[in-house]
Amino acid sequence: MKLTVIIPTLGRSEQVARLLRYLSGQTRLPDEIILSAPDATHVELPESCPFPVSLVFGPKGLAAQRNSALARALGRSDIITFFDDDFVPSAEYLEQIERAFAENDGWAVVMGMVVRDGATNAGLTWEAAEAALREAEGKEHDGPPVVDHIGAYGCNMSLRSSLVGDLRFDERLVLYGWQEDIDFTSQMRSKGRVVCVTSITGVHLGLKTGRVSGERFGYSQVVNAIYLIKKGSVPASFALPLMFRNIAANLAKSLRPEPYVDRRGRLRGNMLAILHVAMGRIEPEYILKI
Repeated sequence: MKLTVIIPTLGRSEQVARLLRYLSGQTRLPDEIILSAPDATHVELPESCPFPVSLVFGPKGLAAQRNSALARALGRSDIITFFDDDFVPSAEYLEQIERAFAENDGWAVVMGMVVRDGATNAGLTWEAAEAALREAEGKEHDGPPVVDHIGAYGCNMSLRSSLVGDLRFDERLVLYGWQEDIDFTSQMRSKGRVVCVTSITGVHLGLKTGRVSGERFGYSQVVNAIYLIKKGSVPASFALPLMFRNIAANLAKSLRPEPYVDRRGRLRGNMLAILHVAMGRIEPEYILKI
């Protein structure tokens, strides 16, 4: 099977170079890596790689950048793996992904288990990620080995290329694209299972550079959820609890916010979005005006 890795990136050129060097140690090397960025200033390549690296430049925004690279990968890949530029996979990650698809014809999307996620805290160092992967190595997971999901976590998700068809990431979910991964992969469920294989592991560093403002992000936390419910790609039973948890967290922590999260900005964005939704205005791209 031919396996292509796509890495969308923005403002993290040094991180991209380090990730490419790290991926050289995979037990199953990718057949190609495609970096998707707004322009060349966002990309730094190591002196040499044991796999071909292609560059795709186009409109800024996670959904748009994913689509630009997807157009290049479709038709010449059996498996398309998306990594965030701050995701650190275990050394056997791609080998296990290939085996998962080869042995399970009914699987459309496969993601690994994130053993530590810096997106939920101040972020992790590369050294902390490698230590977490060593700790997880050979450790049995308490739950089932395969877990079905509504959609996949975009920091690490792999698609069976032949099932993608005309499906693309929704570019109305602009900039950071909040929930664009769930929107896309939940639609893949009509073609096969969307699963997490818990023996496939990685760490999400959760770097804070390259993110959108707190107010923009807070607006997306509400409007994107409502938009996807109305679109019909994500069930309300998933989107609404997520939305309310985020609003509650922003409200509760706005008095004493974490230094690495703009809680007050997020809360302002939440409130503006609630007002717009009440007025019947459901426009994810409004954050471009904030």
